[in-house]
Amino acid sequence: MVYVGNITIGTPPQQFSVVFDTGSSDTWVPSIYCQSMACVIHNTLDPFQSTTFKFSGKIFSLPYGAGTVTGFIGYDTIRVGDLIIKNQAFGISLAEDDMVFENAVFDGVLGLGYPSLALEGTTPIFDTIMNQSLISEPVFAFYLSTETEAGSVVMFGGVLDCYYKGDLKWVPLSQTQYWQIPLDRITIKPKFVACKRRCQAILDTGTSSLTGPRRQVYNIHKLIPGYYLQDLYVIYCNASSTLPDIVFTIKGVDYPVPAQAYVQKTLGGICLSAFKGIKGKPSGNPIWILGDVFLRLYFTVFDRGQNRIGLAPAV
Repeated sequence: MVYVGNITIGTPPQQFSVVFDTGSSDTWVPSIYCQSMACVIHNTLDPFQSTTFKFSGKIFSLPYGAGTVTGFIGYDTIRVGDLIIKNQAFGISLAEDDMVFENAVFDGVLGLGYPSLALEGTTPIFDTIMNQSLISEPVFAFYLSTETEAGSVVMFGGVLDCYYKGDLKWVPLSQTQYWQIPLDRITIKPKFVACKRRCQAILDTGTSSLTGPRRQVYNIHKLIPGYYLQDLYVIYCNASSTLPDIVFTIKGVDYPVPAQAYVQKTLGGICLSAFKGIKGKPSGNPIWILGDVFLRLYFTVFDRGQNRIGLAPAV
């Protein structure tokens, strides 16, 4: 499941569906000049139909998985809900990797990461929102619904408490690049299965899975009946109702992920684990990426003012 929302760019406005991505800082959409099939089958921007568009003269290249997006940087008015963001820098693609983007349900990406991740000389859209005093508080928040069609919300400038239960638990960031926090441990109670010596966790709305070091993911899968099929871990569907919670402990608070969240049934009728292993040895603490599987369970507030994340069980 991918969570997308609509924005418009330019004057008069041209509409695009985008992923609101906390794992990156740049915003881009396809252009009419892009000949990649990924562009041809999506909405494309005609920048010179906009009276407010300005060309920067700079080009960009962004890596996404195994592919890249390349193009040029422009400035224009971007509307996100009721917010009107003037003179915002964004990418206009000239080429997109078809393997990565051709079948995407979105046109482009709206990055909500920190400026240190952004293209050189550009300001991320949330920083522009803050700089133009468009919101009363420097926060944004996500409620990701389990419904496929509707119900998910991204909110800017405040938090609606009707989307979560109890109190928000605040966690200071480890650094201000990604939305990264310390992760105490991962357990299938009472057994440690990962992060015995602490890890780091990046909360990423642009990722669907729970991704961690391959060895740690393997240790988790050893305790779940199933088998590997290349890089996928197949779980016996009839066993999913008896599988244990996998518990992420963050700043002393337990955040259980039940089997109904980490066991994902495909259209082909097989069940797959939402845990994905990545190769390579980390130079510091091992890093986990907590994507939509985790974020559907926990309402998440991203606080730029105090460089922290707030978590509470979603309704």
